[in-house]
Amino acid sequence: MSESNAPVMHATTILMVRKGGRVVIGGDGQVSLGQTIMKGNAKKVRRLAKGAVIAGFAGATADAFTLFERLEAKLDQYPTQLLRACVEMAKDWRTDRYLRRLEAMLLVCDKEVSLLLSGTGDVLEPEASEHGSVMAIGSGGNFALAAARALIDSELDAEAIVTKAMRIAGEICVYTNQSLVIESLETA
Repeated sequence: MSESNAPVMHATTILMVRKGGRVVIGGDGQVSLGQTIMKGNAKKVRRLAKGAVIAGFAGATADAFTLFERLEAKLDQYPTQLLRACVEMAKDWRTDRYLRRLEAMLLVCDKEVSLLLSGTGDVLEPEASEHGSVMAIGSGGNFALAAARALIDSELDAEAIVTKAMRIAGEICVYTNQSLVIESLETA
């Protein structure tokens, strides 16, 4: 099969919610190749920097692990400076010929900041409202984002919003399942 005819891998829904003294990232476990579910319990949300940073990825798995390793190295270089580490990594990602070909996106957070990183050099913070902030990536990201935005001003805490919004996305998006990995941090 030539590259242009290769099945497209759809790899996830990742959602991040910052509300009420907590930041939470949740991801589903489904990895699909074309119309086939290849795996249902992939772990796409991980802790980095000795647990101080949470990161979730959407896109090609090998590419995402390469980015996790690069981000971990930048966090070693700039400890406790997630924003600076992400900006430096984004510069490398944008300018390095090898890294530019990586097909993945990351949502990362620590106690102070939440960010989206992309291969186009984007390092974006979510818009914050009086109730909190929300970001999502991946095949079902827009479904999870819409659900979380609808829930952000409710009485639910950040983890409950992530869980409910991810379940809603899993009911709508064929590339998202109900096998969730959720990680959280107390915020500053």
